[in-house]
Amino acid sequence: MTNTAFSLSERSVAYARMAEALSHLGDTWRDWPDLAECARAVGLSPHHFQREFTRWAGISPKQYQAALAHAAAGDLLREGASLLDTSYETGLSGPSRLHDLFIAHEGLTPGEAKTGGQGADLVMGEAETPFGTAVLVISRRGLCGLGFADDGAEMKSGFEHPGYGKTAVKQDFASRYPNASVREDNGEAARWATRIFEGTEPVPVALYGTPFRRQIWRALLDIPPGETRTYGEVATAAGKPKAARAAGTAIGANTISWLIPCHRALASDGRLHNYHWGVARKRAMLTFERAHAA
Repeated sequence: MTNTAFSLSERSVAYARMAEALSHLGDTWRDWPDLAECARAVGLSPHHFQREFTRWAGISPKQYQAALAHAAAGDLLREGASLLDTSYETGLSGPSRLHDLFIAHEGLTPGEAKTGGQGADLVMGEAETPFGTAVLVISRRGLCGLGFADDGAEMKSGFEHPGYGKTAVKQDFASRYPNASVREDNGEAARWATRIFEGTEPVPVALYGTPFRRQIWRALLDIPPGETRTYGEVATAAGKPKAARAAGTAIGANTISWLIPCHRALASDGRLHNYHWGVARKRAMLTFERAHAA
C-alpha cells in the first residue's frame, strides 16, 4: 500500500514514537484514555499525535482502541485472504496488496550454502521503512535478507527481545554467508525498500532452506495478515503436527522478515515476547496489518 503523502523516511522517523504509542494503548485501552493522555505519553500535542498515528497506522488511535476492546490481540480483524501456489512459486495478496511475494529461485544452491556462500555476490545496505531502519541483503536472484535495527537497544533479558543495533544486524547477516563477496550499497537497499513497502508488484525473494524449513515458511505465508498462530499450529498447517519445537527453530531461521511473516507466529503461551527484531516491532507490524486488512 503506497502512501505518497508520508514518505518512507518520515514513517521510519515516526516508527519509534508509534511503537511507544502502541505499547501504551495496549496497556491502557481498558481505561479508554483520551487523545490528550495518549499524546502526552509519547510527548506530542494531541493534534500532532492524532495526525501522525493515523498516517502511520492507517487508523486513528480511537479506532485502534475500539479494535482492542472487541478482540484479543491475536484475533483482531480476522479478515484478509491468502493464496498458496505451487511448491516453487508462492504468492500472497492481502486486500491492500501489502505482501505480494514471489519466490522465484533459491538464493543459494545447496553447494553454496554448505560453503558459506562461496562464489555468491551480495549487496548489503540500510534503508528507512515504516518499521524503522532496515538492513537488506540482496543477491542477483532477489532479496535474501531483511532485518531491522535499533541503535541503543538493550541486551536481551529473559525471553523478550529488545532488538539489535545496526552493527549487530549486519554481523548477523554476514555470519550466515562468511565466504560470500559482500559490498555495501545503501542506495540499492533504499530502492528495494521502496519496492517492498510502497510497490504493488511481486518482490523476487531468493533464499535457501531445507525442505522442512520451506514447508514452515509456506505455512507462515498462509496466515492472514494481522492474525497469529502458535508454533504448534504452524507445524500442524505444514503437515508436521508433532514438530512444534522444530517449527519454532525454522521460524527463527527465516532471514526475510515481514515478507515471510515470522511476526505472525507465537510461542505456546501466546505472548509477543520472542521476536528476533524486537517485541515493539512485532506489535507494530501486526497492528499495521490489521489496520490495512480491514
